[in-house]
Amino acid sequence: MDENEWIKSIAKKIQKKIEVVAKRNRDKIPYTTNNGEFDDLSESDIFWWTNGFWGGIMWQMYHATGDDIYCEIARYNERKLKRNLIDYRGIDHDNGFRWLLTAVADYRLTGSKEAFNLAIVAAGNLAGRLNPAGNYLRAWNDNGDGCNAGIAIIDCMMNLPLLYWAYEEINDPRFLHIATIHADMAQKKFVREDGSVNHIVVFNPLTGEVIRTDGGQGYKEGSSWTRGQSWALYGFILSYIHTKNKEYLDTAKKVANYFISNIPEDGFIPVDFRQPKDCVWEDSSAAAIAACGMLEIEKYMEENEKHIYHNAALKLLMALSTYRCNWNENTDNIVEKCTVTYHDKSHENSLIYGDYYFIEAIWKLTGQESFMW
Repeated sequence: MDENEWIKSIAKKIQKKIEVVAKRNRDKIPYTTNNGEFDDLSESDIFWWTNGFWGGIMWQMYHATGDDIYCEIARYNERKLKRNLIDYRGIDHDNGFRWLLTAVADYRLTGSKEAFNLAIVAAGNLAGRLNPAGNYLRAWNDNGDGCNAGIAIIDCMMNLPLLYWAYEEINDPRFLHIATIHADMAQKKFVREDGSVNHIVVFNPLTGEVIRTDGGQGYKEGSSWTRGQSWALYGFILSYIHTKNKEYLDTAKKVANYFISNIPEDGFIPVDFRQPKDCVWEDSSAAAIAACGMLEIEKYMEENEKHIYHNAALKLLMALSTYRCNWNENTDNIVEKCTVTYHDKSHENSLIYGDYYFIEAIWKLTGQESFMW
């Protein structure tokens, strides 16, 4: 089967499965599965960072098929998420994940004024997390004791497009400046010389001095958590797309080249590129995210380099589709063998963002994608 035929066949499998799964889970906001059935965080944790991804899948499906049921489900998801914007401790640096894939997607596809207002409020909240001492967007909240006030994480690179979008929509340069201030900081403080990245950088929130770096969800300090690598390579190419600052393109390429050089022969991505050699734990979500980023990087490469990123993305996606995707319509998730953190007890998870990024990557290849970022 040639590449185009393979792409069409996987897209058809996605459409066939999601049509069934969406109807079965139309009232939920899923995160993972229990015995193959989606859970529902709209009941248990409406503030969880992944709560935009189900809506994102629905908008991608709506854009590809024109079927109104996906619009209806996405809007229902969006209405539930409104609670995020009225609870200070419930909203954080992940506003982009929540609102780019829901309200911003809604506005881009339908012109909804209500969705626009939700997204602008979310962008304003994200902008307000900038600490000018250190030039970082604060990550997690705390209970008011300030224990997390100095924490920045690489994941935030994927949330910056909410600020770029707000700038582009209302022509307020504050949003652009705040996004680029954080991106510039991340280039210097997160990305190492070899293209690997830190997950966490801890600042003194009063002085801006870097206190330490932490391994976070990876193996240990100084290691290379693969989902963090994926956030970085995709996040920096997105910053380049929105700003045309070539330094961001160079950084995305640097991180991607490190990632590509560490892809195992079988294409299955470990939880951490520096985990012990006898450890077989994987994170399929890291593979799907990285594939999305590489397909974007490809677009901005010289002709003689495009194949490097295209072929790496294909290798990851083919390994996932053949060995790590569940196409049984009685099972809600698609992507399997995802890991939240290296030190979790479980390494055999389904995660909604694994499904989202796998679908987004395939949609990029088919030309059906609705650009979310």
